[in-house]
Amino acid sequence: MTKNVGSIDRTLRIVVGLALIAAAATGTIGVWGYVGVVPLLTGLMGWCPPYAILGFNTCKTK
Repeated sequence: MTKNVGSIDRTLRIVVGLALIAAAATGTIGVWGYVGVVPLLTGLMGWCPPYAILGFNTCKTK
């Protein structure tokens, strides 16, 4: 798995994922907020399966 998620993209995914999980845990938005696990994990791993399938890459070229 080659990293295909850049630093800004990763940061946004982690923040949004944590916010959704926190909102779901406090009962603010309901159980569907636990879908925030997906952006959280892709942000932490630096790899997004749909990006790989569609050929997207937000990482800087070295």
